[in-house]
Amino acid sequence: MGQQSLIYTFVARGTVILAEYTEFSGNFNTIAAQCLQKLPASSNRFTYNCDGHTFNYLVDNGFTYCVVATESAGRQIPIAFLERVKEDFSKRYGGGKAANAKAKSLNREFGSKLKAQMKYCAEHPEEISKLAKVKAQVSEVKGVMMENIEKVLDRGEKIEVLVDKTENLRSQAQDFRQQGTKIKRKMWIENMKMKLIVFGIVAVIIIVIIISVCRNLNC
Repeated sequence: MGQQSLIYTFVARGTVILAEYTEFSGNFNTIAAQCLQKLPASSNRFTYNCDGHTFNYLVDNGFTYCVVATESAGRQIPIAFLERVKEDFSKRYGGGKAANAKAKSLNREFGSKLKAQMKYCAEHPEEISKLAKVKAQVSEVKGVMMENIEKVLDRGEKIEVLVDKTENLRSQAQDFRQQGTKIKRKMWIENMKMKLIVFGIVAVIIIVIIISVCRNLNC
């Protein structure tokens, strides 16, 4: 299972998002933030489904951990991811500056940690599934009702989750780099051809001069 199964994640204090990470662009972050406003304050796990995606939340001690995933990721990996993020975040900021941090102020130092956790959980699903602790968590999660996100946000219309991989931009940049390399190689070859032609002309001129001199001097 690739990393694309986990799309977006954040850590919030109350309704204030302190750190977030994604490699995608779309409206999923807006939907996730709107759901955050509707979450009960009690510590628990909540999962909402919408348009082939799940919005998974873990509320604990005033902090909310969220991950948006594709439905194909199942329930186990998103919940395991949230537990890992909660453990990491609590160790780093428990009783510390997270209590008074401003919105997005922890992005620089914790964003990379979210990325690392997301990558690990997405690339090692078998290892995660073998952990007894995770299995216990999954059995608990099965008892939590999965609600439809339209009901949570009190919307009448169907919500579509838009996800565009920014890898497309990276791919375009890579194509530009490859094209640049080809152009540089072509220019180098053309430059070498020109040098060889100039060298050949100079060599011919020198030979002609030597022959002319030799004739005058009867070499």
